[in-house]
Amino acid sequence: MPIISPGFKGRRRDGGEKLPPGQYLVTDFPVLSAGPTPRVDTRKWEFRIKTEKGQVASWDWAAFQGLPSEDITVDLHCVTKWSKFGTHWRGVSLDTLLGDVETSAEYALARSYGGYTTNLPVADLLNGQAWIAYRYDGAALAPEHGGPARLLVPHLYLWKSAKWVNGIDLMDTDQPGFWEQLGYNNYGDPWREQRYWGD
Repeated sequence: MPIISPGFKGRRRDGGEKLPPGQYLVTDFPVLSAGPTPRVDTRKWEFRIKTEKGQVASWDWAAFQGLPSEDITVDLHCVTKWSKFGTHWRGVSLDTLLGDVETSAEYALARSYGGYTTNLPVADLLNGQAWIAYRYDGAALAPEHGGPARLLVPHLYLWKSAKWVNGIDLMDTDQPGFWEQLGYNNYGDPWREQRYWGD
């Protein structure tokens, strides 16, 4: 059985300026995952933010649902070269989640149920750039797309938007995550085609 699940059908090469270089448009939502899909019961779900000093803020599903949420419409770009325009989500902004967290950390490591990790600069999580999304296209987020909740950082390649997210560690030093340790670019900007180390 392959480690990466199969994913998409058909290619259409157009899109103009909204399409980063080397990408093609899809109308479906391909499912690509490293390993099996975790099935996380919302009665047991928890999201934690741990600071570089070891302080922890946490939310269970009920508390998380009580936070201010936003409707988000964004384009998605996968490192495997597909892009999907105008996707509709609902989620809680990282600005909200980090609002009362005291930190001077410059780096973050997102953690997921199932053990997946990915690293990002803290600056890329702030100023309306990132959310913990729990609804997609008007429905609860399906497990294959990262439900019950996933990180959504649409200005970076989609592997940075960790599925099944359950926490973010804030750190003084950068720590590569799962794909970054296997040769993916440490940052992942679609407009600069930062797919792999050296790009």
